Amino acid sequence: MFNFNETIDFPYRENDVLTVGELLIDMISSDYCDDFNCDSFNKFFGGSPANIAMNTKKLGINSLVASAVGDDGFGKFLIHHLEKAGIDSGCIEKTNYSTSLVVVSKSKNSPVPIFYREADYHLEYTERLEWAVKNSKILHFSCWPISKQPSRTTIERLMEVAMKNNVVICFDPNYHPMIWEKGENGTEYIRSMICKVDIVKPSEDDAKRLFGEDTPVHQIEKFLNLGAKLVIMTLGADGAIVSNGEETIRFYTLAKEVVDTTGAGDAFWSGFYAGIVKGYTIREALELGFAVSAYKLKYLGAVVDLPRIEEIKRIYKL
Repeated sequence: MFNFNETIDFPYRENDVLTVGELLIDMISSDYCDDFNCDSFNKFFGGSPANIAMNTKKLGINSLVASAVGDDGFGKFLIHHLEKAGIDSGCIEKTNYSTSLVVVSKSKNSPVPIFYREADYHLEYTERLEWAVKNSKILHFSCWPISKQPSRTTIERLMEVAMKNNVVICFDPNYHPMIWEKGENGTEYIRSMICKVDIVKPSEDDAKRLFGEDTPVHQIEKFLNLGAKLVIMTLGADGAIVSNGEETIRFYTLAKEVVDTTGAGDAFWSGFYAGIVKGYTIREALELGFAVSAYKLKYLGAVVDLPRIEEIKRIYKL
């Protein structure tokens, strides 16, 4: 169990966070248009695990991202951005498939994406990936790599290695039926995964897609009953509710200005990971996560120029 007032005692590892999953292009509309009735879109670095790796690096901890891209212009653009940020691209596999792309409308609410997937789910298990997880403190993944083969098998094998080596496993259950194989019950598979992870962060929309309509507190209980040790349920403008199974606490949003919600959840993960790696208590790390998310919301795009942790703490009076 994760006690809110205690820190996580990590073993020494060369890397802090290994994020596994999609590295892709975000095409975000120039104007607010939730119905995609707009004429121009801008290209951004994207993919939730990649966003987290970029953000955590800026916040002062070590990160690696494992993903697959096409051997094309978009793939080269993404790899260049990683390397420019000082992130080793050795776990990025180049494939003969086109780099994946997501079209997103600029939004102050939860953005509605359109998915164009190819390369991202062709991530193969390699000795390099096995080395990476053994030498990391945290393994992070989302629904994208488990939604299709061969990346699903890759994640399953990485989780086995992580469990044997005391790596904290964190899961973003961002289920969306459009990214799963036709005819497959993705919700059932996700539920079967919960018992194998330590920390899970569903949004209200994620929980609704997985379990149907219910109150946030009841939704959290469902994740706990499936075996999660810490559940962080984000509630958009209403903040979040977090439970370790014995204690439940409420956090209120720190956001005062919302320009674009794309990547807000990734920003939270990033601040939270930076906090627990730097020796913050779980409660303090959660507060930092919400502060980093609030800072990101002021800017367009999933990855923004984050300041040092000390500056974020000053801005949000942590």
